[in-house]
Amino acid sequence: MPFAVYVLGLAVFAQGTSEFMLSGLLSSIAGDLHVSLAAAGLLTSAFAVGMVAGAPLTALAGRTWPRRRALLLFLGVFVAVHVVGALTSSYGVLLATRVVGALANAGFWAVALVTALALAGPHRRARATAVVVGGVTVACVVGVPAGALLGELWGWRAAFWAVALVSVPAAVALLAAVPGGRPDGAPQAGARSELRALARPRLLLTLLVMALVQGATFCTFSYLEPLVTRVTGFGAGWVPVVLALFGVGSFAGVTLAGRLADARPDAVIGLGMTALAAGWAALALTAGHPAATLALVLLQGALAFGTGTALITRVFHLAPDAPTMAGSFATAAFNVGAATGPWLGGLALGAGLGFRAPVWVSALLMCLALAGTAALSVYSDAVGRTLSARRRPAPER
Repeated sequence: MPFAVYVLGLAVFAQGTSEFMLSGLLSSIAGDLHVSLAAAGLLTSAFAVGMVAGAPLTALAGRTWPRRRALLLFLGVFVAVHVVGALTSSYGVLLATRVVGALANAGFWAVALVTALALAGPHRRARATAVVVGGVTVACVVGVPAGALLGELWGWRAAFWAVALVSVPAAVALLAAVPGGRPDGAPQAGARSELRALARPRLLLTLLVMALVQGATFCTFSYLEPLVTRVTGFGAGWVPVVLALFGVGSFAGVTLAGRLADARPDAVIGLGMTALAAGWAALALTAGHPAATLALVLLQGALAFGTGTALITRVFHLAPDAPTMAGSFATAAFNVGAATGPWLGGLALGAGLGFRAPVWVSALLMCLALAGTAALSVYSDAVGRTLSARRRPAPER
């Protein structure tokens, strides 16, 4: 695997840490800026909304730029807004930096994915995707707990400074490792051509399935703390351990999927999604048993991010003539799920359905994703039969 692909994973690690680290800093931010916890929580929502809206917009704006230039620009903006965020005493300014940072992160993700695939070559697309997505899983295991620790020791601003500092060597490495032009040497398709390619039904269904899978993942992940403390019976000190266990599983799943999905992508997606649906239901049923909870958290982390990696690879396979915009829509679908899943889980909790309710919501979302996959299979078979009929020679008279 080219060194530049691992550099992209390092940059994604820094940005993934920023995306998720606020979960451990909200009380500190609220107290320092004299706002409510709900207002501090909006900083996370603003980042998610910025990612969803920013992915296609930034990709469309920067699609004609050389990829190294685009990556450095997006990463430079990301570093700058974290410096501003670390210095400001204004909640409004901090909120604005989260939106702008999300826009830059979304643009970086879209370009990083297509760059990694181009550098790795056609036979290692899933492995390249796994390296980039792996940056997020490492952020869950290392970056987010480290950010929480820094916030506890030196205040929430220290976590922002740390994200900015980690991004600097990534920028230097990108400058040295990523080629200045288009890595694949392919001509740049027109914007209308790329957008038309994204309207294909198979691609849209795949993006919907991807959003549902990620929604299921983050629905439960966002509410693991009340589940393990109030249902499983673990003390508060176990929460970081459980979260890290999910991250370890995620990293293992991404790594394994990267090696399997290039050869058998359909099997990885089909089996992974089926196992995810069963696993979330099993976790909801057995959450009162500590051993079962720990085992399933590890397993579900691996299945969720492994399946997600294979789905991202499929998006690029379905839109070979629109790689940059396909990467942006994959990024948007990921974050639609990351924003919608916790919202649905919160509704279930607010309705008084209990602390297992978000896990049942995850199982339901996976059932919907499986239904979408079945519809995709039926559509593909119908298209295949139509094409075969067209190619069949007409009978002689």
